Amino acid sequence: MALAGVAACAAPVSSGINDPYEDENRVRHEFNRNLDRALVGPASRGLAQGVPGPVTSGVSNFADNLSEPRHFVNHALQGNVEGAIMNTLRFAVNTTVGLGGLIDMASALGMPEFDTDFGETLHTWGVGEGAYVELPVFGPSTQRDVAGRAVDFFLNPLTGSLPKPEKYYATGVNIAARVADRGQFSGTVDSVLYDSADSYAQTRLMYLQNRRFELGGGSDADYDDPYATGNDPMYEDPYDDPYAE
Repeated sequence: MALAGVAACAAPVSSGINDPYEDENRVRHEFNRNLDRALVGPASRGLAQGVPGPVTSGVSNFADNLSEPRHFVNHALQGNVEGAIMNTLRFAVNTTVGLGGLIDMASALGMPEFDTDFGETLHTWGVGEGAYVELPVFGPSTQRDVAGRAVDFFLNPLTGSLPKPEKYYATGVNIAARVADRGQFSGTVDSVLYDSADSYAQTRLMYLQNRRFELGGGSDADYDDPYATGNDPMYEDPYDDPYAE
C-alpha cells in the first residue's frame, strides 16, 4: 500500500509522455541492451532452436497457470466478477485435466484468459500512471506499474503456500517462460533494440501505447496524431478517393 501511495502521488498523465527521469532511464536502458546482447538474446535463440516447440509451449502454459490465482485476486479487488470466476475455472481445469497447467485445456474448452495485474487494479482505483521508468532487467514500466509489480509478488496465494524447493521451481519456470517469449518474438525485439535510430524512445513509445491500450484508454486517446485527418485542417489524405461515396 505504501508503494501504491508513491504512485498515487505522481500527477496523472492523460496524454503524451511523462519522462522526467530520462537520463537515468537511458542508463538503465543501455544496461538492459547489453544484458540482452550478452545473455538473454543468445539464451532465447538457443532455447528456440534447441528445444522443441511443444516443450516451450508447455513451460509457458505452466507459468501462465501459476499466475491464475494472482489474476483472481486482482479481479476481485477490481470488482470484476466475470474475470475472477473465469480465472478460477481456468486454474481448476488446467491444473487437473491440463496436467498441472502444461496443457491449456481451458482455452480449448472456450475459457479465455483474463490477464491482469495490480497495476491495472491501481488504474481501476483511479491512480495515475505517473512517470515513465525503465527498470534494470525488468525493462519499461511506469511508477504505477512498479508499485503494482511489487505488490503482485505478495498477492499470489502460491507465493507463500508452496514449500521448498517447489517455490524455486516455480520461479525457474517463470524465468524460462520469459526467455521463451523473447525467442518467440526475437525478430521484433531485435528490430527495436538494435535497428532503431533511438531504441530507448522506440521502446518507451511502444510500451506506453500498448499499456494504455490494455487499460482501456486506447492509443488514439493518449496520443494526438498530427497527421490524422481532422487534427490538421491543411492535411489531406493522399490515398483518399475523391469519387468514393
